[in-house]
Amino acid sequence: MNSFALPQTGTYPSFYHTYISKLSEENYQELILSQVSEIRDLFRSKEEGWDTTAYEPGKWTPKEVLGHIADTDRVMTFRALCFSRGDQNALPGFDQDPYVLNAKYNHVPTEVLLADFEAERTALATLVRTLNENVLDNIGTANGNLISPRSLFWIIPGHFIHHLNILKERY
Repeated sequence: MNSFALPQTGTYPSFYHTYISKLSEENYQELILSQVSEIRDLFRSKEEGWDTTAYEPGKWTPKEVLGHIADTDRVMTFRALCFSRGDQNALPGFDQDPYVLNAKYNHVPTEVLLADFEAERTALATLVRTLNENVLDNIGTANGNLISPRSLFWIIPGHFIHHLNILKERY
């Protein structure tokens, strides 16, 4: 792939602007892989027990946030794969809360969660390198909304930045 520009407004639902707006034209591959180091560095800089403590009742712990980021990456990547391959089937939404609840992330060692995130991001980087640019602006339907693979791929690092900022500010 020669170019991986940010998506145009209108190729994603407006509620994703929160994530897209956190990004600038940068090397996508470098960005998504650098985020692996960022999250590792944050987790390793904290005291023991930090990763299983929510900042207030009813909020996720840092381990749950990390697991949620990886889950969301996978869902967005799957959607992007489907639409880039020309799949016209409407894809369902996903409810993040049952995903986190059922994953039981607080019982998974932090290093395993970090390794999983790294593996997921490495697979994402490999997938993106295999795509022809002409498929990035295909339009598909996910959760009842029109969206392009390009938008889905860029939502991934924007969503990460959103949650990393919360981890830094509130935990």
